Amino acid sequence: MRSSGFGKVFAAFVLAGSLLGSGTVAVAEGGLSSRPGCECATPSIDRYQQWLASGEGTTVPATGSLLVRDGRQYTAKVTFLNAEWHVVVLWLANQFEAQADLSRSKGFWLTYSATADLHVQLRPASAWSGGDKWLTRIPSTGGKVVRKFFSLSPDNWTWLPELGKPTHPFSTATKEARGLVFVGKTANTLTFHGLTVDGYRPPCR
Repeated sequence: MRSSGFGKVFAAFVLAGSLLGSGTVAVAEGGLSSRPGCECATPSIDRYQQWLASGEGTTVPATGSLLVRDGRQYTAKVTFLNAEWHVVVLWLANQFEAQADLSRSKGFWLTYSATADLHVQLRPASAWSGGDKWLTRIPSTGGKVVRKFFSLSPDNWTWLPELGKPTHPFSTATKEARGLVFVGKTANTLTFHGLTVDGYRPPCR
């Protein structure tokens, strides 16, 4: 029996995931990005409205929203310049004063492209400020768009001596999650296309 067209596409999809490693699949530009019909009334990516340049480190844009229109959808784009720490922020509940309980979440899928490695911190409301946070590495994609799963198991999160050891347990970070904070110390060109958190749907503001 000859394979159907769907079977060939599915096989290619699985092969791409195996070549890139567990939890990662390569996607065509816009292939797994946000669905306009599920978005908020104001610009958002999978209902996340607040993708922000913090003003820490030399970035383009320097401050403000990273969201730009990409056809019928939006992507979040930022460039890190120079060998210094850069910080961009995503508010998980779409406002600074709010937080999300991710204590039962298995993790999140991130659709993105990056030209260099960086890290993402999970910052709780009760310990928001400072660099001494639990984090996990986001690997470079060589500029290609990929969709990768990041587990919220404590074993997959660590800290960097240069930024300091967290004074709170990882369970606090998941229970009181205010934001994902993306940090990197090298030049990088980043584009975020999608974010899906297991067991959590952000409210539109």
